[in-house]
Amino acid sequence: MFDRVWLHANLATMEGEGLGLLEDGAVAAKDGRIAWVGPRAALPGPAAETVDCGGAWILPGLIDCHTHLVFGGDRAEEFERRLAGEDYAAILKSGGGILSTMRATRAADEDALLAAALPRAEALMAEGVTTIEIKSGYGLDLETELRQLRAARRLGAALPVSVVTTLLAAHAVPPEYSGRRADYARHVAEHIVPAAAEAGLADAVDVFHDVIAFDDAETALVLEAARRAGRPVKLHGDQHADAGSAALGARHGVLSVDHLEHANAAGLAAMAAAGSVAVLLPSATYFLREAARPDIAAMRAAGLRMAVATDCNPGSSPALSLLLMLNMACTLYRLTVAEALRGVTVHAAAALGLADRGRLAPGLRCDLALYRIARPAELCYWMGRNPCIGRVVEGR
Repeated sequence: MFDRVWLHANLATMEGEGLGLLEDGAVAAKDGRIAWVGPRAALPGPAAETVDCGGAWILPGLIDCHTHLVFGGDRAEEFERRLAGEDYAAILKSGGGILSTMRATRAADEDALLAAALPRAEALMAEGVTTIEIKSGYGLDLETELRQLRAARRLGAALPVSVVTTLLAAHAVPPEYSGRRADYARHVAEHIVPAAAEAGLADAVDVFHDVIAFDDAETALVLEAARRAGRPVKLHGDQHADAGSAALGARHGVLSVDHLEHANAAGLAAMAAAGSVAVLLPSATYFLREAARPDIAAMRAAGLRMAVATDCNPGSSPALSLLLMLNMACTLYRLTVAEALRGVTVHAAAALGLADRGRLAPGLRCDLALYRIARPAELCYWMGRNPCIGRVVEGR
């Protein structure tokens, strides 16, 4: 007997290359896993509980595979100053930018960080998100980086959502290492990465590799430390210029390279060959008013998997709607509906190294998102509408 069955539903299973559509289908769960998926008429057995979905659409639970959800303060005042005509250099000189978030995060205790992050996570969950990746990167010292990761772990324990944590201590250079970027990268590799791994706080390690961030050698130092600690690796890269991040990520076998607005076609092809995922972050393009766009045609030609995420952060993407990211990915980057929806399900799962979710298939986690829509394209079409009527996390 199944624990629970959802029927009178239309399914977007994400099986195959498209959306894997199945009308008048059913999903059955047992012990938190999907036990059966198929046409309602072929449902093989009874269930302890039956849920009549009334014609709603069921998708795999959505996955936001790139966020910076745990941080102190915000940067709304800087946003206002930029709109009034003040340039970013002046804002940085007055103590703004990422270091202002660093100061606010260092000043916040773990409870305060958790309290600020909870409503951000709940906003994503309300749209059908069942897995959230949360990066550190605003402490830039051992104590605060671990505090961010502990708050992220507590968030996952407090809410019905799966949280994946990523150490991003190599996000920027803190003031105490001013002019000594290589020394800070060495500190991250030799001290922060091992400590986060030993404490069981980091599921993966990320590095910001770009012309304004860490160079090839510094990035390699951190990535190799992560490998020694048994952690998979990721990159922020090719956001501000073609820094060769895509090719570097491919050489290091990263799970994903995220941003890629300036990545070249050869680097994208190398990523595809290495099995890495491109994570697209359209809100950063929109919020920063950037003209550059990722080379989607080259990604398609290479067969590179494309994920889509909010990049929720206080500086360049204060975005709390993954559904809005679907619209932005389609309108700004010209993704198809199928590409966008696969980008927040099966390919987002791959970007986090999670083979147990992102599709509706027997044996996978029973993470579902239910929507009152006529067709899946509506999830990419509407702006500001949330048609989610329910979520299921591990069969519950």
